[in-house]
Amino acid sequence: MSFVDNQGVKLYWDEQGAGDPLLLIMGLSYPSYMWFRSRPVLAKTHRTIAFDNRGVGQSDVPAGAYPITTVASDAAAVLDAAGVDAAHVFGVSMGGMIAQEFALQYPNRVRSLILGCTTPGGSHAVQAEPAAIQALMRHGMTPAEATEAIIPFIYDPGTPRALIDEDMAVRMKWYPTPQGYAGQLQGIMSWETAYERLPQIKAPTLVIHGETDRLIPSENAKILAKRIPGAKLVLIPKASHIFSTDQPGVGDRYVAEFLATQRGIAAL
Repeated sequence: MSFVDNQGVKLYWDEQGAGDPLLLIMGLSYPSYMWFRSRPVLAKTHRTIAFDNRGVGQSDVPAGAYPITTVASDAAAVLDAAGVDAAHVFGVSMGGMIAQEFALQYPNRVRSLILGCTTPGGSHAVQAEPAAIQALMRHGMTPAEATEAIIPFIYDPGTPRALIDEDMAVRMKWYPTPQGYAGQLQGIMSWETAYERLPQIKAPTLVIHGETDRLIPSENAKILAKRIPGAKLVLIPKASHIFSTDQPGVGDRYVAEFLATQRGIAAL
């Protein structure tokens, strides 16, 4: 168990596996343990480094909003603590926004970039339907009600409930405080869109998204892939926002193949 301080905030991080470093950045209100499906696969070939974003898990919950630019600096502090100059960076959902900002702020620290189920933000992004936004806001909901309400928007209708319940068990164990959730959500909503800056990203990039995502529609993946020079786009059928649960192993194979091309060796 390791912690690092950034701007007075204590951040939890850990590592698994060996090889080229791969930084994993999780999404809104999810702890780093939510990588539990993908991380064992990725750790076979990479030194995976994951951390709890400020406001969730074992990291501190400071007052106020958590700007995406600040959380990108948290990611840099974690790499510093791990003794890593540059890493492959894989972010999902809010973590994908953080990964974009990290690539723009610290271009020399990014070996390659993987953006999962995320958006460039701002007016150019394709927004979710109103019902999804309402579920995200959690007005008047208990934790159990809020968790259940978001399920139709982040999982494909064909996903077995048993798999969803596995996710929810991890989710509820590390359920965020109201301040932690609000701080992250405010950071997302106030993020200066990356759309105009995306062509500045020079790292090899994979954009991966579930086709049936109702929280961050897959049209956003097409926008990202078009704006980032040379980016590769993968859309996964019968998969929504949590594509690692909807189609277990499918996204991992695409990510492993992409990372293998960066090493010049065969994929898993």
